[in-house]
Amino acid sequence: MNVLKEHINKTISLTDEEFSVVESFFTEEHFKKREMIISENDQVDHVYFIISGLLKLFYTDAEAKEHIISFSMEDWWESDYAAFYTQTKATQSLQCLEDTSVLKLSFNDYQQLLTEVPKMTDFFLKKAIGGHISNQRRILSLMTMNAKERYEQFLEYYPKLIHRLPKTVLSAYLGLSRETLSRLYNESSAR
Repeated sequence: MNVLKEHINKTISLTDEEFSVVESFFTEEHFKKREMIISENDQVDHVYFIISGLLKLFYTDAEAKEHIISFSMEDWWESDYAAFYTQTKATQSLQCLEDTSVLKLSFNDYQQLLTEVPKMTDFFLKKAIGGHISNQRRILSLMTMNAKERYEQFLEYYPKLIHRLPKTVLSAYLGLSRETLSRLYNESSAR
């Protein structure tokens, strides 16, 4: 819970009493590498704060092609947010790329938490805005940047992920062939 407390205190200030209320709503859970946390058509009842590990959020199209939406690592939040906030079935899947530990917050507890600790509304709003900005940046990069620019932007924003992701997964996320990614990786390593 100390990790969560430090994380929240980077964005808002909570008293010890307020944090005691906050932590009472979270449950710790552990998952193995390759384990699915959310699968398409699941009811999405939780949002997840990552304590350790690495997750991949993806969509599978009608031809069974996987489209990677995002990665999440320590100190990040993840879920199929559309399904979580609307309490509908998942259209995306969430899978562990490493053994992962999370603190999970149910939808009902989320609602109750906002009532009992109103400051948390500001916290979650700021987190949502940050996620929205990241998503817009990713969409624009896919629409306007070439392969090298997308790779360099990924390195700039997520330097800790480059060595944790299998190259096939990273190339799929960036919309590059495995060969192009290897060439770009070798070029940047030679600098």
